[in-house]
Amino acid sequence: MKSVPPWLYYSVLRVLMFAVPLAILLSLGFWPWASAVIAALIGLCLSYLLLGKSRESVARDLYKARHPDKEQVNPDSEIEDSALNAAEQQSNAVQAKSERESKSQ
Repeated sequence: MKSVPPWLYYSVLRVLMFAVPLAILLSLGFWPWASAVIAALIGLCLSYLLLGKSRESVARDLYKARHPDKEQVNPDSEIEDSALNAAEQQSNAVQAKSERESKSQ
């Protein structure tokens, strides 16, 4: 069985840490907007206190996704780079030849 991705686990817990206090506050008869604000603050505090390892795991996965170990090689880029390098070498050779010819005259 495949394990749950860290971002999904973290996201579900964050939603639950907001939804449960919101449902409790609404069932107690608080104003809806006040319940939402209080539930958001409770969820923020609980997630900060209880989900440190999950938050770090998600951050680590995001970093790995944005900074892969190896640069991805694009075949088109390789072909373009080799063509540009060949053109640059050719122009350098032509320039050196013209400089030699101008010096010999």
